[in-house]
Amino acid sequence: MQLHQLAYFVAVAETRHFTRAAQRMHVAQPSLSQQVRALEQELGAPLFNRARGNISLTAAGETLLPLARRILADTETARQRVTELLDLRHGTVRLGATPSLCTGFLPDVLRLFHQRYPGIRLLVEEGGSRDLIRDLAGGGLDLALIILPLHSSDPALATSPLIRESLVLVSSLDEPPVVTGRALAVADLRDHPLVMFRRGYDLREATVGACREAGFEPTFAIEGGEMDAVLGFVTAGLGSAVIPSMVARRLGMRVTPFVPPGLQRTIGLARRRDVEPTRAAVELQRALWEYLRDISAAGNLPDGTRLLATSPPATAPSPPDAEPCPPAGNSQSVPLAP
Repeated sequence: MQLHQLAYFVAVAETRHFTRAAQRMHVAQPSLSQQVRALEQELGAPLFNRARGNISLTAAGETLLPLARRILADTETARQRVTELLDLRHGTVRLGATPSLCTGFLPDVLRLFHQRYPGIRLLVEEGGSRDLIRDLAGGGLDLALIILPLHSSDPALATSPLIRESLVLVSSLDEPPVVTGRALAVADLRDHPLVMFRRGYDLREATVGACREAGFEPTFAIEGGEMDAVLGFVTAGLGSAVIPSMVARRLGMRVTPFVPPGLQRTIGLARRRDVEPTRAAVELQRALWEYLRDISAAGNLPDGTRLLATSPPATAPSPPDAEPCPPAGNSQSVPLAP
């Protein structure tokens, strides 16, 4: 089994077409087909059902695909580490983050990192925590900023809680406030129109769960957006939205906090246990922690938000029999779906 055979197999699996796969891999189609057949012969099982105009994976192909992707991703990681210069003038960091974190403090962290290491290439993948964890486990990411706790445990992954962030209600300055002169209780949202995120979004789960715990179903003025769309709808006066306080502080909107203990979420950093991170990834972790430490020390964290990490996340690989890091939790926090 050779790496180029796995790469050809993945290309066919993703395009469902031998000619397009050959074009992607910049090889002749007969050569690609021959190598895929050689791989099938070595494995002793067909990987594709070959019907005219319809290529699909067999059971053996479905089994091989995630393993092949991980092998290829690990090979690319090894290549990057060998070619990465010791003085960090070159290299790449692949970071995953949820949309709200990309809108919140991540731009400031990446600016700090880029000022220190302008030669390091930053690749940012925006997605939900579940998708980011899958890509991290498959070798497609070096690090991922996610929402804790995870609802499933992967012993190959380690998570480090970084910050517990408060959630607040934002509304247009042109709209009347939900409450006047006091903090907001969840019950105050009864019958108040909300701009709601799409299904599967952690902030949607947090808001709906808090409302149900208070004994009512929330009213949606509009639903289905990502962070940028939701903020645009709120600005247009279509309703209010529950968002992270570190996002809200950047906006020219009315911000109303919740009464203590409020609504909160835990932000963590995830990495693979079985792979030692590149020096560039280690330095990005350090920049992330230093940024959060500095704004916490300066008193620039929003009310109800606090730093959890007392040092940069551990970077050394864990021994094979090590227990997974327990997810961060808080009995007063509303659990958020990743």
